[in-house]
Amino acid sequence: MEASKQRTLGGSFSLYGKGLHTGLNLTVTFNPAPENHGYKIQRIDLEGQPIIDAVAEKVVDTKRGTVLAQGDARVSTVEHGLSALYALGIDNCLIHVNGPEFPILDGSAVLYVEKIKEVGIVEQNAPKDYYIIRHKIEVKNEETGSCITILPDEEFSITTMCSFESKFINSQFATLDNIKDYAREIAPARTFVFVRDIMPLLELNLIKGGDLENAIVIYEREVTQEKLDQLADLLKVPHMDATKIGYIQHKPLQWENECTRHKLLDIIGDMALIGKPIKGRIVATRPGHTINNKFARLMRKEIRKHEVQAPIYNPNEEPVMDNIRIRELLPHRYPMQLVDKVIAMGPTSIVGVKNITANEPFFVGHFPMEPVMPGVLQIEAMAQCGGILVLNQVEEPERWSTYFLKIDEVKFRQKVVPGDTLLFRVELLAPLRHGISTMRGYAFVGDQVVSEATFTAQIIKNK
Repeated sequence: MEASKQRTLGGSFSLYGKGLHTGLNLTVTFNPAPENHGYKIQRIDLEGQPIIDAVAEKVVDTKRGTVLAQGDARVSTVEHGLSALYALGIDNCLIHVNGPEFPILDGSAVLYVEKIKEVGIVEQNAPKDYYIIRHKIEVKNEETGSCITILPDEEFSITTMCSFESKFINSQFATLDNIKDYAREIAPARTFVFVRDIMPLLELNLIKGGDLENAIVIYEREVTQEKLDQLADLLKVPHMDATKIGYIQHKPLQWENECTRHKLLDIIGDMALIGKPIKGRIVATRPGHTINNKFARLMRKEIRKHEVQAPIYNPNEEPVMDNIRIRELLPHRYPMQLVDKVIAMGPTSIVGVKNITANEPFFVGHFPMEPVMPGVLQIEAMAQCGGILVLNQVEEPERWSTYFLKIDEVKFRQKVVPGDTLLFRVELLAPLRHGISTMRGYAFVGDQVVSEATFTAQIIKNK
């Protein structure tokens, strides 16, 4: 059950290039960051070098890429770099940029991936805090037909379906079933633009840095020869026959569905703004930065509602310890043995189960007409789980007993009644030293926390 650890970069790296919209020569530098830092972007060219938290609520524009802002500081075209960080499992990174956007590079995320692999990835001590999807969550835009749905899954995966208003490039889909395939199957996919959109963007003083080195240009609706010649001059490419539709590019398509693969790349970059790695399957129909951000914001609200997630419990699986083994470790007997089985255990954490029946002896007096499990017994059950966890770290655990020294930060959130199944998750807050250990425990019914506490215990060898 032991969680994987947070990760950061093994060193710093920089990438140089022009900004897609500003045309400025820009440098972006990715740096290691401490545990629980997350992603932050620092505008080192501005007075005070302000830092922008890379989270969904900081997105202020999604028309032509993802734009983050904090106060007066803004930075755009961040999605490709964040996509690479997220897909390669980097949890903590401080990014320096000397201008209002990241350089567009070749229009993909492949250069970020190469640099990350070059400097290496370092495992940190803090556990990686996954958010596990337990039920369907969905965001829709009825006007555009855009929809993003996330469903329970054991890992992170995405299926993307795109429908373009074009006879030349119509419907496509792309799938990433295993995030380990990102570097090869998704990262090299380049951004793209339709000819019909280029002229309005130029009129808005955008895409000053756009060219055929950093984007796939799709000519799919016939325009006059004069207009196409004008565009060719702007892109610094030879004039084309305006009657022949197709791709305008120096480098051939890497996949027939490269455009949709790039949409998938963008989704991952925008999901990086959720602030936690996700275990779930995303199904995206006609995605774009606007609905991506709406979905990321919804996910952040969902995470705040379930700040502490309940363990996954499958009653069909064999327990790690049954009640017979528990009695061999703990001195408790009826009516004070309050852990029925242990379903998961690692070096620093444990998950135990207590099935609450109408026959519990404490219901006789607590209360006859409204049976409620006493909160103090919930804490006792957590402590018994903690005792099993600590005793599992010593030789001959049957010869030791565990005793409370202190209980702090106790909270009771809802009643526990007959028919409930209590799940206890207890984690060590510090290694066992001199026979003393501090632990944090949570009790859940379903996916709701019903009680929690921090407690200190001491193990003493039996005489």
